[in-house]
Amino acid sequence: MRFRFNYPFVLLLLGFALRAHADASLAGVPAEINPAASTRQDETTVIEADSLMGKTEDHIEATGGARLRQDGQAIRADSLRLRQDTHEVEAQGAVMLEQDGNTISGPRLRFNMNTGAGTMEQPHFYLKENEARGTADVLNVQDRLHYSLGNATYTTCPAGNQDWQMNMSALEIDRERQIGVARNASVEFKGIPILYSPWMDFPLNSQRKSGLLAPVFGGTVKGGSEVTLPFYWNIAPNFDATLSPRAMAKRGLMFNNEFRYLEPGFDGEMHLDFLPNDAMANRNLGRFALTHKQKIDHNLSGYVNFNRVGDDDYFRDLGDAVNATSQVNLLQEGGVKFDSDKWTAVMRAQRYQTLQDPIAPIVEPYARLPQLTLNSRQSYARANLEFQGEYIDFSHPTLVNARRLMLYPSISYPLVNESAFYVTPKVALHSIYYSLGANNAGNFANASSSLPLFSVDSGVAFEREGKLLNSNYVQTLEPRAFYVYVPYKDQSSLPNFDSAQADFSFTQMFMENRFFGNDRVGDANYLTLAMTSRWLEQENGMEHLKMMIGERVSFSTPQVNLVTPATTTNKSDILLALAGRVTNTVLLDGEFQFDPNESHAQRYNLAAHYRPEAGKALNFGYRFTRNTLRQVDISTQWPLFDRWHSVARWNYSLQDARILEAIGGLEYNQDCWMLRLVAQRFATATQESNTTFFVQLELNDFVQVGMDPLKLLKQSVPGYSKLNDKSTLPSPQDAR
Repeated sequence: MRFRFNYPFVLLLLGFALRAHADASLAGVPAEINPAASTRQDETTVIEADSLMGKTEDHIEATGGARLRQDGQAIRADSLRLRQDTHEVEAQGAVMLEQDGNTISGPRLRFNMNTGAGTMEQPHFYLKENEARGTADVLNVQDRLHYSLGNATYTTCPAGNQDWQMNMSALEIDRERQIGVARNASVEFKGIPILYSPWMDFPLNSQRKSGLLAPVFGGTVKGGSEVTLPFYWNIAPNFDATLSPRAMAKRGLMFNNEFRYLEPGFDGEMHLDFLPNDAMANRNLGRFALTHKQKIDHNLSGYVNFNRVGDDDYFRDLGDAVNATSQVNLLQEGGVKFDSDKWTAVMRAQRYQTLQDPIAPIVEPYARLPQLTLNSRQSYARANLEFQGEYIDFSHPTLVNARRLMLYPSISYPLVNESAFYVTPKVALHSIYYSLGANNAGNFANASSSLPLFSVDSGVAFEREGKLLNSNYVQTLEPRAFYVYVPYKDQSSLPNFDSAQADFSFTQMFMENRFFGNDRVGDANYLTLAMTSRWLEQENGMEHLKMMIGERVSFSTPQVNLVTPATTTNKSDILLALAGRVTNTVLLDGEFQFDPNESHAQRYNLAAHYRPEAGKALNFGYRFTRNTLRQVDISTQWPLFDRWHSVARWNYSLQDARILEAIGGLEYNQDCWMLRLVAQRFATATQESNTTFFVQLELNDFVQVGMDPLKLLKQSVPGYSKLNDKSTLPSPQDAR
């Protein structure tokens, strides 16, 4: 039989001492329990036990599976004694204290239920914040949010697993700030010490916290073995900095510094990296980068994006990833933007630092000092009025300089504008004016040009219900016709600062101008015909599969070209595209450009993805452009055996017979830690490459030791999953 008492409400009804047992009678208890002893008048205390006894006027003793609950706290023990006036508890035998989801167990406990303070010997604790556990010689509980432990251990490994643990002479747990502070701490992995610190603090969750971060070990062919020791400084809730000395065996000591800030009216990030007296280059190397966004008022904002490095080889010598070493033009730009309901205006200054490859030099882009743009879109009487205006002062050290003004007003009027059918004619006028300046070696005169553009866009959408792979779908059929007329005008005498001939694609085939930029307007008299079909899930409208086909028919041969046309026929290439989810695990994405005049493929991109579950991904891609490009791209993340997973990528240029990027690695995922071993080889220049090695040990929810390959793997392997991330992987119940 179990006895349960609720006081002060129930016990106020008892006028005599009691002794409750399975076969015992009642004895006397105090006439009243004073509720003023509680810090909260509405607290309810519940005692459950096999036996309850009133020892004195103020004491109750519970034995046999005793349990005491009050205000979200609970104590379980073989026996416990409660002093009613102070709510102090003495518990013995298999004691367990529960506070807000955290549990502490041990042989004995002295505790105050009102203040949440107490002492326990030989405790075992569990923290719900990060599922951590540990032991200690003694535990002092200051209150429900602050613990201190002597001669403690700490780990996030599950019970029965001690693959890693931290040993320390003292540990303080601050649940209010969600941090732990350890003194004389050493971290052991598989019984081998890997870290030591006389003082260490660590977060109990993912919050930011000042302190030394785990050292990063790695290496590259050009830098040799290296170690980075980052220090994170949480300056304020909206300011932080990371100082990362990076020691490279072949090059010396480099200082990498990052500063971030966030305010209601502005935010930004700054990087300042410096390598004094590079041992291989015999010179100082440095990098500065700043991104800043500023909100001036409701409609006005500003920004800065400035990047600069010490020399052309900076990223090729010091970069450890393709996205770094492939940078050629570093943007240096600042501007102000005005944005209202109908008008948008931008003023900016822009230039680039060009990093030259000695074997394959390129032309430095023009600087725009400044560039002013003014755009508007408004509607009147169902007509859509648009205006684009631009003024640029082009500057270059060796090429001709100029100031250019472009005006581009347009008006479109939807004759039919229904959900399933539309016809929209559009008329525009493109005007451009040049005033030439320095470096005009050919003595070209100032020039101007104006051209009208006329287009009609039309389409219709049909729907029908049907089944695909035993699921209910809505299939659409969406034919579209787009006609453009632009008269021919010789533009060969006009300078070209930013125009390029666009590749033929589904996006470009529905544009009035076949050139990017504003220096060229292509003559046109053509009709584009396209068909799109979609399979939409009937329940939620989600697109499951999409197929497209399109072709352009020209009624006259285009004469304005920047690239010599491959054919003079009036029929364009045929474009086909397929994208979507074939099954729940197979995704396809492909574009195919076929030349009907030569009866061969001009370009195609094919990609297939197989993703049966998190932690399993297989990707295959092939890119082909006639006489220009042939690349194979294969990547995967796949389980091998036991807890080992493989990760790999192979990106190979058949055209150049050269590996662009190769990645190979192994991952071992244990219950509370993960080991990643990854090697990467990538092209840095026309005839140069670099190799980087990543070795990382991650102790779950505690620290990462080594060089982090996660960003690389997520970018290089589509569908890659962090195996020890519980938020992305299925639970054991889901897996079954």
